[in-house]
Amino acid sequence: MPGARAAHLISASELRDDPPEQLVLLDVRVGPAGPDPNAFRRGHLPGARFVDVDADLAGPATARSGARPLPEAGPLTTALRRWGIRADSTVVVYDDSRSVPAARAWWVLRWAGLTDVRLLDGGLRAWRAAGGPVVPGAEAVTPGTVSARPGGLPVIGTAAVATLPERGVLLDARPHSHYRGEGEFAGHIPDAVSAPVFDDFDEHGLLRDEHTLRARYHGLGLGPETQAATHCGSAMAAALQVFVLATLGIEIALYPGSLSQWTADPARPLVRGDSPAPGPVPSL
Repeated sequence: MPGARAAHLISASELRDDPPEQLVLLDVRVGPAGPDPNAFRRGHLPGARFVDVDADLAGPATARSGARPLPEAGPLTTALRRWGIRADSTVVVYDDSRSVPAARAWWVLRWAGLTDVRLLDGGLRAWRAAGGPVVPGAEAVTPGTVSARPGGLPVIGTAAVATLPERGVLLDARPHSHYRGEGEFAGHIPDAVSAPVFDDFDEHGLLRDEHTLRARYHGLGLGPETQAATHCGSAMAAALQVFVLATLGIEIALYPGSLSQWTADPARPLVRGDSPAPGPVPSL
């Protein structure tokens, strides 16, 4: 059985030289204005299918739902089959945006019950650096047969988020400047711990080594039995944090509504300033 890291992450060289059997590649790129099908048509990994991170991986937003609520099982099943996914497929997701949209795809597919979903380490940039080819146009796809069965990964709701710091750790995956009080959703949920997820990656967008990651999250207050959840603005960067911890064999909950839902009620507070110091925890 592969270790946790190999079960969730695949390198560009491995994908190029020893691709999994029954491979389905999903291109989850976004541009400045959102999902970017034009970039896909100009060039993508051979055999990849384009995923719209908003239309395919989220449900319709309401005034109280947050920006990217979870998709319903029916529309998600339609998308999974459109991409050609079957029960025996190995799905590899990638983007060119520091793995954030790809991680949303990884999380949604795992939450929907798929068990073999991996993220391409470093995305399209790493693929090109490894000499991997890109091809233009669209891809012919044989429809898949899998069905979405939500519940494969844990989630947490707004009421539980408010009380989680009393018994566990609530991580905030956004840049620390946003947590401290700058940018969108300026400030943070009371007693949330600042844990910018991009610190988990090097300058090339590659995931840092296991020892470094374990030490970092131990310092943020996560122990083997810690109740923990993560959030961001709209559950994109937070999905990446769930992914990072999954490579360590650690499962934490996602707050799907994140701050876009938390701030929908003006009675819910946001705090400005630095992170509370996490307490000592057992080794991970």
